[in-house]
Amino acid sequence: MKRHPVQLLFALTIALCAGLAKANAGDLRVCADPNNLPFSDSQERGFENKLAELVARELGKSVSYVWWAQRRGFVRNTLKAGVCDVIMGVPAHYELVETTRPYYRSSYVFVSRADRGIAVSSLEDPNLRRLKIGVHLIGDDGMNTPPAHALGELGIVENVVGFTVYGDYRQESPPARLIEAVANADVDIAAAWGPLAGYAALHSPVPLRVTPIVETRQFAPLKFSFAIAMGVRKGDDALRRRLDEVLQRKGDEIAALLASFGVPSVPEPAD
Repeated sequence: MKRHPVQLLFALTIALCAGLAKANAGDLRVCADPNNLPFSDSQERGFENKLAELVARELGKSVSYVWWAQRRGFVRNTLKAGVCDVIMGVPAHYELVETTRPYYRSSYVFVSRADRGIAVSSLEDPNLRRLKIGVHLIGDDGMNTPPAHALGELGIVENVVGFTVYGDYRQESPPARLIEAVANADVDIAAAWGPLAGYAALHSPVPLRVTPIVETRQFAPLKFSFAIAMGVRKGDDALRRRLDEVLQRKGDEIAALLASFGVPSVPEPAD
């Protein structure tokens, strides 16, 4: 049967990735997005790149990467395909993989220009009904970010501007367009994932105010804070245990790394 050109390209890509992975079988083979700062990029500038270097060093290995855009199909085409062995950042207990102990917990935050003096920390703040709000949208099938869902529940929709989390992949770090809209005053305030917002605030040409979103229990079962771990293939208990040992032993160094990238840290929520 004749194969469609797209199928051939996909097959060749997988074959190339598999070949690279085999050639570096002694390395820590990391599945990562080449264009997703502050997490990772092909120049290895993200905090997940730095973490991978730290972990590999502790394991007596070097890092090799299999690059793949981190969107739908990422796990299937990388970790499950056997071309790499670890994803540096996944939600703890993520069902598609086996996860390590968490190495940080962060939350969704509000971001605004510091010179605007917007002091909002709750989604029920009445000021949100008059402000132009930016949010990340994931898709048209209901799989959107918790703040986007919560604002919809509150009937705050007419003044909300959606920015696709996938964005234009030809541009650097597509999700950053949301934070740039705040800096450029295209929106008054944005609700964004903390690590993205914290990193953007460090590098913004104008001072930004980053405030964790609080008072979210009324939106349950929506969650606004997440523990983040590393992910390995299900059944790869040996690698998971070794990674857990490194995470425990190097906890202070990892915390300092995250802080240097502006990652907001939040405590475990009380029951």
